[in-house]
Amino acid sequence: MPLLPPGPAAPAPLRWLGVAVDWAIVLLGAALVLVVFCNVVMHAFALDIAWTTEFGELVTVWTTFLGVAAAVRRNAHMAVTELIDLVPERGARLVADAVIQLLVGGVLVLLVWKGGVAADASWGSVLTVLDWPMAVQYLSLPVGAAIALVFVGWDLVQIARRVPRQQRYAPLGAGTA
Repeated sequence: MPLLPPGPAAPAPLRWLGVAVDWAIVLLGAALVLVVFCNVVMHAFALDIAWTTEFGELVTVWTTFLGVAAAVRRNAHMAVTELIDLVPERGARLVADAVIQLLVGGVLVLLVWKGGVAADASWGSVLTVLDWPMAVQYLSLPVGAAIALVFVGWDLVQIARRVPRQQRYAPLGAGTA
């Protein structure tokens, strides 16, 4: 049994990026659980790990935006497909998919841009207890959006090659029937 859910078929660099994102999420989540657990144990002795809350917020934000990229990679994000499913012709459905992905890509470009501006503006501010630049937390938005944009770009390449959605998002190793 694999440790991580399989991703869709993709060129090796995209698969490696996807696996790296998945493992980053797993490791960040494990670190958060470990730190919070240790802090709970410390409370039993009337002690406290002061940076637990700040660290927890930072890890949660990074996990959220990396999770967006992981969901985009697998087409696992929330989607309303009723309108696309009503389009009878395969070619027209691919055009609709492309339009949607272009819109999503446009939003992701805005998130990379504005997230980068926010992160750049926050290098002078520091987290109160951790004393890390606030930009470390804010960078999660442009990084997660940029990775998601890579996966959207790959989906657009597959749409241009006329690969239907069921095949584009079939887990690696699964049949493409």
